[in-house]
Amino acid sequence: MRCPRRSRGPGAPPWHLPGQPGGSIVADERGFAAGAEALIFGVLVFVLGTIIVLNAWSVVDAKFATSAAAREAVRAVAEAEVGADLQAVADQAAAQAFQGHGREPADVTVVWDGADLGVVQARCAEVRYRATTTVGVMAIPRFANQVSFTVTSVYSELIDPFRSGLQESVCER
Repeated sequence: MRCPRRSRGPGAPPWHLPGQPGGSIVADERGFAAGAEALIFGVLVFVLGTIIVLNAWSVVDAKFATSAAAREAVRAVAEAEVGADLQAVADQAAAQAFQGHGREPADVTVVWDGADLGVVQARCAEVRYRATTTVGVMAIPRFANQVSFTVTSVYSELIDPFRSGLQESVCER
C-alpha cells in the first residue's frame, strides 16, 4: 500500500526520492560532504595498515624461527657424539628447526659465535651459535624500494659438567 502524496508544504521532508510523485530526477545533495573521498581514503589507509602489520609480523616470525634454529643448533652440538662434525650437526639441527617454523631451510645461516678456538667438546665449555636470515618486505610497486631486514638470534649453553665420554674439562673448581 502506498503512502498518500504529501504536498511540498512546511511539513514535507527536504528531499524527494526519484520516481515518486513530486520527486525530482536528482536527489538533493545537501549534507553530503566529502563522502566518496573519505571512503577511498579509508580503504587506502586500511590496505596500507594491513601491509605494515604483515611486514612487522614477518620480522617477528623470522625472529622466532632464528631463535629456534640457534637454540637447536646449540643443543645438538652440546649433546653430539665425541668426534662428530659439529658444524654439520649444528647446520642439520638448525635447518630442521627452521623448517618446523614453515621457512625454507636454505635461508638460515648458522655460525659459531664463541671464542676464536672454535667449538670445544669439553665439560662446562660454552657452545654459542648465531642464526641469521633475511626477511624481504612486501612493498607496493612504484611507491617503495624493495627492502630487506636481517634477523639474527644468538643462543648459548654449557656442556653438561657430568657428561661421560669427554676427556677434558674446563670447569672451574
